[in-house]
Amino acid sequence: METPQIEMGGFKVNSPQVPNGGLRPTTSGSWNSRRTVERTLRSIRIVIFTSKLNLLMPFGPASIFLHFTSRRHGLIFLFSMLGITPLAERLGYATEQLAIYTGPTVGGLLNATFGNATEMIIAIYALKNGMIRVVQQSLLGSILSNMLLVMGCAFFAGGIIHRDKDQVFSKATAVVNSGLLLMAVMGLMFPAVLHFTHSEARQGASEVALSRFSSCIMLVAYASYLYFQLSGRSNIYSPIGSEEVPNEDATEEDEEAEIGMWEAITWLAVLTLWVSVLSEYLVNAIEGASDSLNLPVAFISVILLPIVGNAAEHASAIMFAMKDKLDITLGVAIGSSTQISMFVIPFCVVIGWMMGQKMDLNFQLFETSTLFITVLVVAFMLQDGTANYLKGLMLILCYLIVAASFFVHVDPQSSDG
Repeated sequence: METPQIEMGGFKVNSPQVPNGGLRPTTSGSWNSRRTVERTLRSIRIVIFTSKLNLLMPFGPASIFLHFTSRRHGLIFLFSMLGITPLAERLGYATEQLAIYTGPTVGGLLNATFGNATEMIIAIYALKNGMIRVVQQSLLGSILSNMLLVMGCAFFAGGIIHRDKDQVFSKATAVVNSGLLLMAVMGLMFPAVLHFTHSEARQGASEVALSRFSSCIMLVAYASYLYFQLSGRSNIYSPIGSEEVPNEDATEEDEEAEIGMWEAITWLAVLTLWVSVLSEYLVNAIEGASDSLNLPVAFISVILLPIVGNAAEHASAIMFAMKDKLDITLGVAIGSSTQISMFVIPFCVVIGWMMGQKMDLNFQLFETSTLFITVLVVAFMLQDGTANYLKGLMLILCYLIVAASFFVHVDPQSSDG
């Protein structure tokens, strides 16, 4: 039986026949489904198998297994911490891929938000368990880690690579972020001062009420800052020299788009869900880990927990500094600190209010003083708009002093309770 031919635009095209004599429908449906499967497999290969840090992923399921089979809290804590680290890094990667499709301004906002998703999830689980001090100290630790360790390592690495010159960045961005950080310190300082001077109008209640009011004000300030950035004024904060080579940056960004927009959104949802599952086991194991590892809860909360959340920021900040793109480094390190202090901390106070938890902005005298001195040191480092390896080394050494201080620090509330 001959295959019938259809004439299309002067050309004869073979058209396969089905048994009943009609024309067979096109195979586009099966081809599309095959293409979808191929894209999915390619996406899994890129997201899961290209990062060497993903070798730590099996520690996540291992921590859940240990939780149900043993009471070794130290191991459960370490395994869940190791399991979350690659997830935090992949969250950053998926956000960067999505940012390519949304444009630089919205992309920067997405980067800051999902860059801190791990800290927010851990904080909400700790709040649910009534571990207010862990929430306060882990968020404080994230700010200190970003400002001193992440930025210090980035300045140091960038300074070593470009040691023949001082690297430059936008002073305007640094000044605005320093101002917001000082405002956050002010918000945290007054509840602490009120508590330690015993000058509350209503004992125990005034401190929480002031914290909730200040949190709402800080959220308004942060929303205003975002509007200021997203509006037409954002060109003031464009990276130095960006107007000179727009085409080069554009081609670089095009090359970076390795997965589709909806694939990136799906990965963000999946990774956030998995981080939230592991965070529950991490938070539940903190107090047991403190006893078994013989480490203060304050040291675990301020120094160890932020390592998990800041893995992505740490790697990308150093990479951009080595490429002499210090504005992006500042956006990652200082931008992340600003968001935690002006958005995540006040947000946790409001969430605690809804949960009936007395989460406040009184971070105690020791922690508030540490943050105040850190913000001052960083503000002085950034005021001239230049960076070199000496500044980076000084910031790293400052972080070591902070880490040692929390190692010998006993939290007054935990010792009382």
